[in-house]
Amino acid sequence: MKIKQTRREFGATALATIVASAMPAPYVWAAEKKYDPGASDTEIKLGQTVPHSGPGSLYGVLGRVGEAYFQMLNEKDGINGRKIKFLTMDDAYSAPKCVEATRRLVEQEEVLALFGSLGTAPQTAVHKYLNSKGVPQLLLNTGASKWNDPKNNKWTMAGLPLYPTEARILAKHVVAVKPNAKIGILYQNDDFGRDFLGPFKKVLADAGGTASVIMEQTYDLTEPTVDSQLINLSKSGADTFYNITTGKATSQSIRKVAELGWKPLQLLSAGSTGRSILNAAGFENAKDIVAIRYSKEAGPGRWEKDKDPMAFEALRAKYLPNVDPDNTIAYAGYGQAVTMGEILRRCGDDLTRANVLKQATTLAGYHSPFFLDDINYSYTPDDYSPMKTLHISIFDGKDWQISEKAVTE
Repeated sequence: MKIKQTRREFGATALATIVASAMPAPYVWAAEKKYDPGASDTEIKLGQTVPHSGPGSLYGVLGRVGEAYFQMLNEKDGINGRKIKFLTMDDAYSAPKCVEATRRLVEQEEVLALFGSLGTAPQTAVHKYLNSKGVPQLLLNTGASKWNDPKNNKWTMAGLPLYPTEARILAKHVVAVKPNAKIGILYQNDDFGRDFLGPFKKVLADAGGTASVIMEQTYDLTEPTVDSQLINLSKSGADTFYNITTGKATSQSIRKVAELGWKPLQLLSAGSTGRSILNAAGFENAKDIVAIRYSKEAGPGRWEKDKDPMAFEALRAKYLPNVDPDNTIAYAGYGQAVTMGEILRRCGDDLTRANVLKQATTLAGYHSPFFLDDINYSYTPDDYSPMKTLHISIFDGKDWQISEKAVTE
């Protein structure tokens, strides 16, 4: 006789499943345990800085979901018998605050490693410091090209597709579908925004066609709106809009394009394609936007019966009930926390910073529960590109329609 599970029973089953799936295959315990600061027989300390306040506070949920994931593991046996102490600190997306928080994590809290910290500008302010200290700075929530520098800054690794990879794939798409495109660009006025421009323009130039950028507009995170920039772009004659923004500015710009009656081909940076951002813009206003894609979505929709989003939903429902089920930023944070847990599991009893880095740089082939089924990490010790294969996707007003075949840059 088939017994119907209650909602509570289902949640318990799903949580048990993700804990079980997180457990490693049996490994050989080291004859001698090795520890650096932040690790012991009973505990592993991890750190992170994200904007829990300020203009980027939308991304503070990355820290909260990391806390929830490690709490769940700690309620079992932790990782290899050790409890995880995870410290997520507020940097308000400010470089000086990031420096202060990072120094505290390293010098006072003595964390073993940092992971999942956010923002090109804040992380630029601390990456030389962390490399000088030999502290792993892993799975960064930024895809700046500078993080792929194992020769000079081996302790720092991006966690998102590198921005030049994304820009090149989108530029190839424009050349293919709109070879005479007149392109207007809005970008964040920092390293994050500028890292997309050169590679995007180079693909256009190399294509030898007439597609070109006719106007560029910038904005600062502290600006209350981007309305004036969008008005300028809409009057420029551009028939294609490359939207290199984050958070609130993304929602505002998508909504403003619709209000202006401007109907360009819209390209959107991948970090801003989450349903919570599009929902704030209005799904109907986001229709036909093009972006690269490498991840699944949380919440109702095509993946709601997929084991990976279901596992995230079970975690969210138990530990983070105030987070919306379709918060893809939270789901991304879950994927990174699971990946960091895998790195630590692979370390076994050698919990030195050097071994943490070794395990992170040999993740090629590892599949995060946040990724589409045919996407895996591509890290190697000589190439820190997180992934090189991505999909083109188009938002239909309700969901993203993803290309059948992935594209390599």
